[in-house]
Amino acid sequence: MTYDIVILTDKRYLEDSKTDTYKHNVFHEDFLVQEALSKQGLKTLRLAWDDPDFDWTKTKSVLFRTTWDYFDRFNEFSKWLTQVSKVTTLFNSENIIRWNLDKHYLLDLEKAGVRIAKTHFIETGSQITLAQLHKQLNWEETVLKPCISGAARHTYKLSLNNLSDYESVFSDLIVQESMMLQPFQHNIVSEGELSLMVFNGQFTHAVLKKAKIGDFRVQDDFGGTVHSHIPSKEEIVFAENAVKACKELPIYARVDIFTDNDGQIALSELELIEPELWFRNHPKAADVLALSLKSEIQ
Repeated sequence: MTYDIVILTDKRYLEDSKTDTYKHNVFHEDFLVQEALSKQGLKTLRLAWDDPDFDWTKTKSVLFRTTWDYFDRFNEFSKWLTQVSKVTTLFNSENIIRWNLDKHYLLDLEKAGVRIAKTHFIETGSQITLAQLHKQLNWEETVLKPCISGAARHTYKLSLNNLSDYESVFSDLIVQESMMLQPFQHNIVSEGELSLMVFNGQFTHAVLKKAKIGDFRVQDDFGGTVHSHIPSKEEIVFAENAVKACKELPIYARVDIFTDNDGQIALSELELIEPELWFRNHPKAADVLALSLKSEIQ
């Protein structure tokens, strides 16, 4: 059998769970997408991206949805990405995925006129210390994280009082991968971070993510909560413009924005690979995605 589209997950989320809300939400979200695609008459299958038995020539396309182990298995994922892109169509494309994998893409968006969070990149092999960086940049509170990451992996809140606690961690990390340092954004803690979903350049819905008391990470992995949000016209325009500033227009995107320390809307991240898109909050968005995909593969 040949499929129109294979929905990609990782093997942890192949089955539904009645006892694990997190896994259930992942399964349910993918189900909504699969149902929307089926309503468009498309033959679908849901698989782990590293399925050893599937012949990837047997599908017209693949849709990255919940491949949430890729950043822990990056070398393996990258090789697989190269191979599968030769035999089928990827959504989003390999070109845009590889661009979005590394947070250096923020510099491209900034050059295109998108306001981003202030960011200093530290390249692999650098000999500089955290203390030297903070003195050089004149930043007192910061967040350190890898340029290739997800789910707040190796994300640390730093201050002049705790730099010595993280110098060894940083020195180990920078040998292996590029890192990024950003001023701590106080409004993310007090107000939260917005995620606006954009399909084919058009906004559909948004959520507000808030960190739990005492934390700064909004991901639900760390106790963050998600709330429905009706964005302002300014927020919608910002999100759509950020997506249109990409090197090519993605089929789907999640635009994470916040009010920065200067009181301006700024881009935190642009998620184009496997973002959570909160279809459970707005199921009609799955239909919007399905229509866009149908027009691309038929």
